[in-house]
Amino acid sequence: MPLPSPADSPADGVEGSGYDFDTPVDRHGTWCTQWDYVEDRFGVPDLLPFTISDMDFETAPEVLSALRGRLDHGVLGYSRWRQADFLSAVVDWCGTRHRTTVDPDTIVYGPSVVYQIGRLLQLWSRPGDGVVVHTPMYDAFPKTIAAHERQLLECPLGDWDTLERLLARPDTAILLLCSPHNPTGHVWTRDELDRMARLCARYDVAVISDEIHSDLAHPPHVHRPWALHGAPGARWAMVTSASKSFNIPALTGSYGIIGDPAARDGYLRHLKEADGLSSPSVLSLVGHIAAYRKGGAWLDALGGYLRGNLEHVAERLDAAFPDLGWTPPQAGYLAWIDVRPLGIDDEALQRELVDTQKVAVMPGTSYGAPGFLRLNVGCPRAKAARGIDAVVAALRALG
Repeated sequence: MPLPSPADSPADGVEGSGYDFDTPVDRHGTWCTQWDYVEDRFGVPDLLPFTISDMDFETAPEVLSALRGRLDHGVLGYSRWRQADFLSAVVDWCGTRHRTTVDPDTIVYGPSVVYQIGRLLQLWSRPGDGVVVHTPMYDAFPKTIAAHERQLLECPLGDWDTLERLLARPDTAILLLCSPHNPTGHVWTRDELDRMARLCARYDVAVISDEIHSDLAHPPHVHRPWALHGAPGARWAMVTSASKSFNIPALTGSYGIIGDPAARDGYLRHLKEADGLSSPSVLSLVGHIAAYRKGGAWLDALGGYLRGNLEHVAERLDAAFPDLGWTPPQAGYLAWIDVRPLGIDDEALQRELVDTQKVAVMPGTSYGAPGFLRLNVGCPRAKAARGIDAVVAALRALG
Protein backbone atom coordinates (compact mmCIF):
# COMPACT_ATOMS: atom_id res chain seq x y z
CA MET A 1 0.00 0.00 0.00
CA PRO A 2 1.24 3.56 -0.64
CA LEU A 3 2.66 5.40 2.34
CA PRO A 4 2.19 9.10 3.15
CA SER A 5 4.90 11.50 2.15
CA PRO A 6 6.26 13.77 4.87
CA ALA A 7 3.87 16.44 3.65
CA ASP A 8 0.95 14.08 4.37
CA SER A 9 2.10 13.36 7.91
CA PRO A 10 0.42 14.98 10.95
CA ALA A 11 1.53 18.58 11.42
CA ASP A 12 3.79 19.71 14.21
CA GLY A 13 2.65 22.13 16.85
CA VAL A 14 0.18 22.44 19.68
CA GLU A 15 -0.99 26.06 19.46
CA GLY A 16 -4.68 26.27 18.73
CA SER A 17 -5.19 22.56 19.31
CA GLY A 18 -7.21 23.10 22.47
CA TYR A 19 -5.20 20.44 24.32
CA ASP A 20 -3.15 21.24 27.42
CA PHE A 21 0.08 19.31 27.95
CA ASP A 22 1.76 21.91 30.17
CA THR A 23 -0.36 21.67 33.31
CA PRO A 24 1.06 19.03 35.67
CA VAL A 25 -1.17 16.21 36.91
CA ASP A 26 -0.31 15.00 40.41
CA ARG A 27 0.10 11.23 40.14
CA HIS A 28 1.17 10.65 43.75
CA GLY A 29 -1.05 8.30 45.71
CA THR A 30 -2.60 6.70 42.62
CA TRP A 31 -0.61 3.41 42.83
CA CYS A 32 1.48 4.81 40.01
CA THR A 33 4.50 2.67 39.11
CA GLN A 34 6.60 5.61 37.93
CA TRP A 35 5.90 7.96 40.86
CA ASP A 36 4.72 5.95 43.87
CA TYR A 37 7.09 3.00 43.51
CA VAL A 38 10.30 4.63 42.33
CA GLU A 39 12.02 3.33 45.48
CA ASP A 40 11.54 -0.26 44.30
CA ARG A 41 14.07 0.23 41.50
CA PHE A 42 16.30 3.03 42.77
CA GLY A 43 16.33 2.34 46.51
CA VAL A 44 15.38 5.92 47.40
CA PRO A 45 11.86 7.40 47.76
CA ASP A 46 10.57 10.72 46.46
CA LEU A 47 12.82 11.00 43.41
CA LEU A 48 11.56 12.93 40.40
CA PRO A 49 11.01 10.05 37.95
CA PHE A 50 11.85 9.83 34.25
CA THR A 51 11.60 6.06 34.10
CA ILE A 52 8.93 3.62 32.96
CA SER A 53 7.53 4.48 29.55
CA ASP A 54 4.17 5.91 30.35
CA MET A 55 3.41 9.63 30.14
CA ASP A 56 2.37 12.18 32.75
CA PHE A 57 -0.43 13.51 30.55
CA GLU A 58 -4.13 12.82 30.86
CA THR A 59 -5.32 10.74 27.95
CA ALA A 60 -7.35 12.35 25.19
CA PRO A 61 -10.54 14.02 26.50
CA GLU A 62 -12.45 12.10 23.83
CA VAL A 63 -11.29 8.86 25.45
CA LEU A 64 -12.17 10.06 28.95
CA SER A 65 -15.64 11.09 27.78
CA ALA A 66 -16.26 7.66 26.26
CA LEU A 67 -15.09 5.92 29.43
CA ARG A 68 -17.36 8.06 31.61
CA GLY A 69 -20.28 7.29 29.34
CA ARG A 70 -19.66 3.56 29.62
CA LEU A 71 -19.34 3.76 33.42
CA ASP A 72 -22.63 5.64 33.58
CA HIS A 73 -24.28 2.58 32.08
CA GLY A 74 -23.42 0.88 35.36
CA VAL A 75 -23.12 -2.76 34.26
CA LEU A 76 -19.57 -4.06 33.82
CA GLY A 77 -20.16 -7.66 32.80
CA TYR A 78 -18.35 -10.04 30.47
CA SER A 79 -17.64 -8.67 27.04
CA ARG A 80 -16.45 -9.65 23.55
CA TRP A 81 -13.57 -8.23 21.56
CA ARG A 82 -14.65 -9.93 18.36
CA GLN A 83 -17.33 -7.43 17.46
CA ALA A 84 -17.77 -4.88 14.70
CA ASP A 85 -17.11 -1.69 16.68
CA PHE A 86 -13.68 -2.77 17.91
CA LEU A 87 -12.57 -4.56 14.75
CA SER A 88 -13.63 -1.75 12.43
CA ALA A 89 -11.88 0.84 14.63
CA VAL A 90 -8.62 -1.13 14.33
CA VAL A 91 -9.04 -1.63 10.58
CA ASP A 92 -9.77 2.05 9.99
CA TRP A 93 -6.84 3.20 12.17
CA CYS A 94 -4.41 0.94 10.34
CA GLY A 95 -5.74 2.21 7.03
CA THR A 96 -5.77 5.94 7.77
CA ARG A 97 -2.71 6.21 10.04
CA HIS A 98 -0.45 3.54 8.59
CA ARG A 99 -1.72 3.08 5.02
CA THR A 100 -2.18 -0.62 5.66
CA THR A 101 -5.18 -2.70 4.60
CA VAL A 102 -6.09 -5.18 7.34
CA ASP A 103 -8.52 -8.07 7.00
CA PRO A 104 -10.59 -8.01 10.23
CA ASP A 105 -10.51 -11.82 10.29
CA THR A 106 -6.73 -11.68 10.92
CA ILE A 107 -7.07 -9.59 14.11
CA VAL A 108 -6.60 -11.20 17.52
CA TYR A 109 -6.90 -9.84 21.05
CA GLY A 110 -4.51 -10.07 24.00
CA PRO A 111 -4.46 -8.67 27.53
CA SER A 112 -1.07 -7.08 26.78
CA VAL A 113 1.58 -6.96 24.08
CA VAL A 114 4.03 -8.90 26.26
CA TYR A 115 1.40 -11.62 26.81
CA GLN A 116 0.95 -11.90 23.05
CA ILE A 117 4.69 -12.18 22.53
CA GLY A 118 4.93 -14.95 25.12
CA ARG A 119 2.08 -16.91 23.59
CA LEU A 120 3.59 -16.57 20.10
CA LEU A 121 6.98 -17.72 21.40
CA GLN A 122 5.27 -20.91 22.56
CA LEU A 123 3.41 -21.26 19.29
CA TRP A 124 6.41 -20.93 16.97
CA SER A 125 9.34 -22.33 18.96
CA ARG A 126 10.37 -24.97 21.46
CA PRO A 127 12.40 -24.75 24.68
CA GLY A 128 16.03 -24.13 23.78
CA ASP A 129 15.29 -22.52 20.42
CA GLY A 130 16.93 -19.20 19.58
CA VAL A 131 15.11 -15.87 19.50
CA VAL A 132 16.97 -13.02 17.78
CA VAL A 133 16.61 -9.54 19.28
CA HIS A 134 18.33 -6.29 18.32
CA THR A 135 20.41 -4.70 21.06
CA PRO A 136 20.04 -2.52 23.01
CA MET A 137 16.69 -4.08 23.81
CA TYR A 138 13.46 -3.40 25.66
CA ASP A 139 14.07 -4.93 29.08
CA ALA A 140 10.93 -7.13 29.01
CA PHE A 141 12.24 -9.08 26.00
CA PRO A 142 15.06 -11.03 27.68
CA LYS A 143 12.85 -11.75 30.70
CA THR A 144 10.04 -13.11 28.56
CA ILE A 145 12.40 -15.18 26.44
CA ALA A 146 14.08 -16.67 29.53
CA ALA A 147 10.74 -17.36 31.24
CA HIS A 148 9.70 -19.43 28.23
CA GLU A 149 13.04 -21.30 28.23
CA ARG A 150 14.12 -19.96 24.87
CA GLN A 151 17.64 -18.76 24.05
CA LEU A 152 18.27 -15.04 23.62
CA LEU A 153 20.42 -14.28 20.55
CA GLU A 154 21.65 -10.68 20.62
CA CYS A 155 22.24 -8.72 17.43
CA PRO A 156 23.69 -5.20 17.63
CA LEU A 157 21.42 -2.68 15.93
CA GLY A 158 22.55 -2.12 12.35
CA ASP A 159 24.86 -5.16 12.23
CA TRP A 160 23.48 -7.00 9.23
CA ASP A 161 26.26 -9.59 9.09
CA THR A 162 25.54 -10.68 12.64
CA LEU A 163 21.81 -10.67 11.95
CA GLU A 164 22.18 -13.05 9.02
CA ARG A 165 24.58 -15.28 10.94
CA LEU A 166 22.10 -15.59 13.81
CA LEU A 167 19.09 -16.14 11.56
CA ALA A 168 21.00 -18.85 9.68
CA ARG A 169 21.59 -20.90 12.83
CA PRO A 170 19.62 -24.16 12.74
CA ASP A 171 18.27 -23.54 16.26
CA THR A 172 16.95 -20.05 15.49
CA ALA A 173 13.16 -20.00 15.40
CA ILE A 174 12.04 -16.37 15.75
CA LEU A 175 13.08 -12.78 15.07
CA LEU A 176 11.52 -10.63 17.81
CA LEU A 177 11.47 -7.17 16.25
CA CYS A 178 10.76 -3.90 18.04
CA SER A 179 9.33 -1.45 15.48
CA PRO A 180 9.89 1.43 16.09
CA HIS A 181 12.81 0.36 18.20
CA ASN A 182 12.82 0.76 21.98
CA PRO A 183 14.96 2.23 23.51
CA THR A 184 16.67 4.01 20.59
CA GLY A 185 13.54 5.29 18.82
CA HIS A 186 14.81 4.09 15.43
CA VAL A 187 12.12 3.89 12.74
CA TRP A 188 12.90 1.05 10.34
CA THR A 189 12.94 2.00 6.67
CA ARG A 190 11.24 0.14 3.85
CA ASP A 191 14.62 -1.21 2.68
CA GLU A 192 15.57 -2.40 6.16
CA LEU A 193 12.26 -4.20 6.67
CA ASP A 194 12.39 -5.73 3.18
CA ARG A 195 15.90 -6.98 3.92
CA MET A 196 14.83 -8.54 7.21
CA ALA A 197 11.80 -10.15 5.55
CA ARG A 198 13.99 -11.73 2.85
CA LEU A 199 16.45 -13.06 5.42
CA CYS A 200 13.71 -14.55 7.59
CA ALA A 201 12.10 -16.18 4.56
CA ARG A 202 15.48 -17.56 3.44
CA TYR A 203 16.16 -19.20 6.80
CA ASP A 204 12.55 -20.08 7.69
CA VAL A 205 12.44 -17.85 10.75
CA ALA A 206 9.14 -16.58 12.14
CA VAL A 207 8.72 -12.87 12.92
CA ILE A 208 7.00 -11.22 15.88
CA SER A 209 6.91 -7.46 15.42
CA ASP A 210 6.16 -5.39 18.54
CA GLU A 211 4.73 -2.14 17.14
CA ILE A 212 3.41 -0.49 20.30
CA HIS A 213 5.34 2.74 19.56
CA SER A 214 4.13 2.91 15.95
CA ASP A 215 1.77 5.87 16.38
CA LEU A 216 4.58 8.06 17.72
CA ALA A 217 6.91 8.22 14.70
CA HIS A 218 8.15 11.78 14.16
CA PRO A 219 8.00 13.31 10.65
CA PRO A 220 9.59 12.89 8.21
CA HIS A 221 10.00 9.33 9.50
CA VAL A 222 7.09 7.03 8.68
CA HIS A 223 6.34 3.76 10.44
CA ARG A 224 5.79 0.79 8.17
CA PRO A 225 3.82 -2.10 9.73
CA TRP A 226 5.24 -5.59 9.30
CA ALA A 227 1.93 -6.49 7.63
CA LEU A 228 3.29 -4.66 4.56
CA HIS A 229 6.27 -7.02 4.45
CA GLY A 230 5.09 -10.39 5.78
CA ALA A 231 4.19 -12.84 3.01
CA PRO A 232 0.63 -14.24 3.00
CA GLY A 233 0.53 -17.52 4.86
CA ALA A 234 4.00 -17.02 6.37
CA ARG A 235 4.65 -17.25 10.10
CA TRP A 236 4.49 -13.64 11.22
CA ALA A 237 2.56 -11.50 13.64
CA MET A 238 2.47 -7.83 14.51
CA VAL A 239 1.29 -6.91 18.01
CA THR A 240 0.37 -3.49 19.30
CA SER A 241 -2.00 -1.40 21.42
CA ALA A 242 -3.31 2.14 21.84
CA SER A 243 -1.90 2.05 25.37
CA LYS A 244 1.42 3.75 24.57
CA SER A 245 0.24 6.46 22.19
CA PHE A 246 -2.87 7.40 24.18
CA ASN A 247 -1.38 6.73 27.64
CA ILE A 248 -3.96 4.13 28.70
CA PRO A 249 -1.87 1.10 29.79
CA ALA A 250 -3.84 0.79 33.03
CA LEU A 251 -6.90 -0.19 30.98
CA THR A 252 -4.92 -3.24 29.75
CA GLY A 253 -5.64 -4.70 26.35
CA SER A 254 -3.79 -5.12 23.08
CA TYR A 255 -4.36 -6.64 19.69
CA GLY A 256 -2.40 -8.31 16.97
CA ILE A 257 -2.51 -9.43 13.37
CA ILE A 258 -1.54 -13.03 12.63
CA GLY A 259 -1.32 -13.83 8.95
CA ASP A 260 -1.46 -17.63 9.05
CA PRO A 261 -4.97 -19.02 9.77
CA ALA A 262 -3.72 -22.15 11.57
CA ALA A 263 -1.40 -20.11 13.80
CA ARG A 264 -4.19 -17.63 14.48
CA ASP A 265 -6.61 -20.37 15.48
CA GLY A 266 -3.98 -21.93 17.74
CA TYR A 267 -3.30 -18.61 19.43
CA LEU A 268 -6.99 -17.90 20.05
CA ARG A 269 -7.69 -21.41 21.29
CA HIS A 270 -4.94 -21.11 23.89
CA LEU A 271 -6.09 -17.60 24.86
CA LYS A 272 -9.61 -18.88 25.56
CA GLU A 273 -9.19 -22.45 26.73
CA ALA A 274 -5.80 -22.63 28.44
CA ASP A 275 -5.50 -19.10 29.81
CA GLY A 276 -9.16 -18.10 30.14
CA LEU A 277 -8.45 -14.59 28.86
CA SER A 278 -10.78 -14.19 25.91
CA SER A 279 -13.20 -11.87 27.76
CA PRO A 280 -11.54 -8.44 27.55
CA SER A 281 -11.81 -5.42 29.79
CA VAL A 282 -14.81 -3.57 28.43
CA LEU A 283 -13.15 -0.26 29.35
CA SER A 284 -10.15 -1.23 27.24
CA LEU A 285 -12.42 -1.78 24.26
CA VAL A 286 -14.17 1.54 24.85
CA GLY A 287 -10.82 3.31 25.23
CA HIS A 288 -9.38 1.83 22.05
CA ILE A 289 -12.48 2.56 19.99
CA ALA A 290 -12.70 6.17 21.20
CA ALA A 291 -8.97 6.73 20.66
CA TYR A 292 -9.06 5.40 17.13
CA ARG A 293 -12.37 7.01 16.15
CA LYS A 294 -12.02 10.43 17.82
CA GLY A 295 -8.47 10.83 19.18
CA GLY A 296 -6.49 11.65 16.06
CA ALA A 297 -6.31 15.41 16.67
CA TRP A 298 -5.14 14.87 20.24
CA LEU A 299 -2.45 12.46 19.07
CA ASP A 300 -1.23 14.95 16.47
CA ALA A 301 -0.98 17.67 19.13
CA LEU A 302 0.80 15.27 21.49
CA GLY A 303 3.37 14.45 18.80
CA GLY A 304 4.15 18.12 18.31
CA TYR A 305 4.55 18.66 22.03
CA LEU A 306 6.84 15.65 22.43
CA ARG A 307 9.00 16.90 19.58
CA GLY A 308 9.31 20.19 21.42
CA ASN A 309 10.48 18.37 24.54
CA LEU A 310 13.03 16.36 22.58
CA GLU A 311 14.30 19.46 20.80
CA HIS A 312 14.82 21.10 24.19
CA VAL A 313 16.88 18.09 25.28
CA ALA A 314 18.94 18.36 22.10
CA GLU A 315 19.57 22.08 22.59
CA ARG A 316 20.57 21.61 26.22
CA LEU A 317 22.94 18.74 25.49
CA ASP A 318 24.45 20.48 22.48
CA ALA A 319 25.18 23.58 24.54
CA ALA A 320 26.74 21.60 27.39
CA PHE A 321 28.43 18.73 25.51
CA PRO A 322 28.59 19.46 21.78
CA ASP A 323 30.92 16.51 21.22
CA LEU A 324 28.05 14.12 22.02
CA GLY A 325 26.28 15.25 18.85
CA TRP A 326 22.94 14.14 20.28
CA THR A 327 19.89 14.21 18.03
CA PRO A 328 16.26 13.44 18.93
CA PRO A 329 14.93 9.93 18.29
CA GLN A 330 12.90 9.17 15.20
CA ALA A 331 9.94 8.02 17.29
CA GLY A 332 8.58 8.18 20.81
CA TYR A 333 9.42 10.22 23.88
CA LEU A 334 12.45 8.38 25.21
CA ALA A 335 15.71 10.31 24.94
CA TRP A 336 18.39 7.65 24.46
CA ILE A 337 21.65 9.41 25.36
CA ASP A 338 25.12 8.00 24.65
CA VAL A 339 27.48 9.39 27.29
CA ARG A 340 30.36 7.00 26.57
CA PRO A 341 32.51 9.75 24.99
CA LEU A 342 32.62 11.42 28.41
CA GLY A 343 34.21 8.36 30.03
CA ILE A 344 31.95 8.44 33.10
CA ASP A 345 31.34 5.34 35.21
CA ASP A 346 27.73 4.11 35.10
CA GLU A 347 27.42 3.49 38.84
CA ALA A 348 28.95 6.85 39.72
CA LEU A 349 26.55 8.57 37.34
CA GLN A 350 23.54 6.86 38.90
CA ARG A 351 24.72 7.82 42.39
CA GLU A 352 25.09 11.44 41.32
CA LEU A 353 21.65 11.49 39.71
CA VAL A 354 19.94 9.86 42.68
CA ASP A 355 21.85 11.23 45.66
CA THR A 356 22.60 14.76 44.47
CA GLN A 357 20.14 15.58 41.68
CA LYS A 358 17.26 13.60 43.25
CA VAL A 359 16.05 12.24 39.91
CA ALA A 360 15.44 8.73 38.63
CA VAL A 361 16.73 8.14 35.10
CA MET A 362 16.99 4.68 33.60
CA PRO A 363 20.57 3.45 33.12
CA GLY A 364 21.51 1.94 29.78
CA THR A 365 22.56 -1.24 31.57
CA SER A 366 18.86 -2.05 31.99
CA TYR A 367 18.75 -2.46 28.20
CA GLY A 368 22.10 -4.16 27.80
CA ALA A 369 23.93 -0.94 26.91
CA PRO A 370 26.42 0.44 29.46
CA GLY A 371 27.28 4.09 28.94
CA PHE A 372 23.78 5.21 28.00
CA LEU A 373 20.84 6.86 29.73
CA ARG A 374 17.14 6.61 28.86
CA LEU A 375 15.32 9.80 29.85
CA ASN A 376 11.51 9.74 29.57
CA VAL A 377 10.28 13.18 28.47
CA GLY A 378 6.62 12.23 28.04
CA CYS A 379 5.73 14.95 30.52
CA PRO A 380 5.09 18.71 30.82
CA ARG A 381 7.90 20.83 29.41
CA ALA A 382 8.93 22.13 32.83
CA LYS A 383 9.51 18.60 34.11
CA ALA A 384 11.40 17.59 30.97
CA ALA A 385 13.64 20.65 31.43
CA ARG A 386 14.30 19.67 35.04
CA GLY A 387 15.28 16.19 33.92
CA ILE A 388 17.80 17.21 31.29
CA ASP A 389 19.20 19.91 33.61
CA ALA A 390 19.80 17.19 36.22
CA VAL A 391 21.54 14.98 33.65
CA VAL A 392 23.78 17.84 32.51
CA ALA A 393 24.62 18.77 36.11
CA ALA A 394 25.48 15.18 36.99
CA LEU A 395 27.68 14.76 33.91
CA ARG A 396 29.50 18.01 34.66
CA ALA A 397 30.06 17.02 38.27
CA LEU A 398 31.73 13.78 37.19
CA GLY A 399 33.51 15.05 34.08
